[in-house]
Amino acid sequence: MQPYDKLLQFIHDFRKFAIYLLVAVIITTLFFYFNSQFLFEKLQTTLNQDLVFLTLAGPFLAHIKLALGLALFVLTPGFSLCLWKGLSKPFSLSRQAVVWFVLFSCLLFYAGTLFCYGITLPYGIKFLLSFSSEQLQPVISINKFVTFVTIFVLAFGVIFELPIFMVFAVKSGIASRQTFIKNRRYALLAISIVAALLTPTPDVVNMMLMGVPLYGLYEIGIVILVALNIR
Repeated sequence: MQPYDKLLQFIHDFRKFAIYLLVAVIITTLFFYFNSQFLFEKLQTTLNQDLVFLTLAGPFLAHIKLALGLALFVLTPGFSLCLWKGLSKPFSLSRQAVVWFVLFSCLLFYAGTLFCYGITLPYGIKFLLSFSSEQLQPVISINKFVTFVTIFVLAFGVIFELPIFMVFAVKSGIASRQTFIKNRRYALLAISIVAALLTPTPDVVNMMLMGVPLYGLYEIGIVILVALNIR
């Protein structure tokens, strides 16, 4: 099967589940929206600062964004299952392989989000707020803060799945182990670009907070390929 045919097969299979995923996202988002006030109180403790809104729609949009982000977080196993089931036919993945890919995709995603929320995010916020002074006091928009946190946490979850996709690429014949080993410099460049695009703010600190762990995961992926003798 040609790569184009594989892509069409994947889109066709994934489309079957798209409507169910959309309905699940809407229902879960509504659930979190009606509980968002409690969730905001928990989230604000990571900032230890009062939040303000600069537009009339700011608080409403912030509640919607937080609810949607939490819905995507909770429904990640469903997205992962649909993804790997969609890839199973065009790339001839066995049922057992699909189970393992789904399991480790979810584990890596949640490990990434917890790492970000528990370590990277507090450090990044503390560093950025350290530039405040008596003459320069922070006034943080609730809408922008939620956007910052949501994108940062979910993006970390996604990039932590890099090793599992490296394994998939080698097992399915898309790339070889040597391809990843020989192209470290290009991987570093690509990681820098991805970090610049995914981080909510363009400063170097936030880029490094995402880029350094991502390159570490790239090296972990190579170690896994060597340890499992996947060529």
